[in-house]
Amino acid sequence: MIKTEKEYIEAKKRLEQEFNALEDHKKKMKNAKMTKEQIKLAIDPLASFALQLREEVEEYEKLKRGQFEILENLNGIGHVLVALRIFKGMKQKDLAEKLGVLEAQVSRDERNEYHGTSIEKIQKVLDALGVKLKTAIEAEYLDAV
Repeated sequence: MIKTEKEYIEAKKRLEQEFNALEDHKKKMKNAKMTKEQIKLAIDPLASFALQLREEVEEYEKLKRGQFEILENLNGIGHVLVALRIFKGMKQKDLAEKLGVLEAQVSRDERNEYHGTSIEKIQKVLDALGVKLKTAIEAEYLDAV
């Protein structure tokens, strides 16, 4: 997951380089009289990386627009916290200042997607981001009890 604007810019540059390299490889293979099947076999692993990188770039762009996935039972809360910081246009440094911690701590927490973090810490991050988390209990779960 791309977590900073710097990573996003680097990923966009890398993505362009990857697709240009793929096209160059295809041309060289065609010039070497390789069949379409041989070219596909050679290109597929390289294309897989480029497609994954494109998905990460597109996900970051969605987060910047405020398009979030639905959170269920707090699964993925760490991912949502990172997404909210990106949407708010805050750098890790800005969040660290609001939390009264070092930027390295925020970077570490985000790298681990806040795995194992306490509810109190999650609440502090939400407060620092100026976000309220609302929850709902669905009746289908209550009927099973």
